[in-house]
This record gives sequence, C-alpha cells and structure tokens, in this order.
Amino acid sequence: MRRSKTQKIEELVKIVLKEQGLDVKLKELELIKAWEVVIGKNVANATTNLYVKNRKLYVQLRSSIIRNELMLIKTGLIRALNKEVDEQVIDDIVVR
Repeated sequence: MRRSKTQKIEELVKIVLKEQGLDVKLKELELIKAWEVVIGKNVANATTNLYVKNRKLYVQLRSSIIRNELMLIKTGLIRALNKEVDEQVIDDIVVR
C-alpha cells in the first residue's frame, strides 16, 4: 500500500529547522567551517576567533599583514564564502 502524502526525511528536516529558526544558524556554522577551505590553511591558522552576528562575519587575526590583505579582497571573500554554502549568509566582514 502506497501513501499519497509521503515526503522524504530530508525535506521534513528542512521544514522543521526552518520552523524552529535553526536553518540560518546551521548555515552560519557551515560558513565558519568553510573558512579554511576558502581562505587557505595559513590564514586559517592565523585566525584566533571567527563568528557571525547580524549577517556580518567577525574575524580576529594575529597578523596585521594578513588583516590588511583580507581587507583588500573583502568583496571577493564574501562572495566566495556565500557561494561555498550556497546561500547569502553574510553581507559584510569585520576584520580585527
């Protein structure tokens, strides 16, 4: 016997996450995990703190040289990070 209103578990999980408001937080976490992939291991090792708040990615670095380099490529970096998670998660990056 086949039911007419069946849904895939993946779809149900997405619906529940969206209803609970957790889908955005999961995408933010996914973006933070993608930091090393997008930026590279050397810069990721110089990163001391990384978090998302109000659609801004806050990045703390140990190196002022890397900080200046990131400021120069900020627009492309935002685009690459959002592309990595397939969604517009951040609008800006604040480098400290």
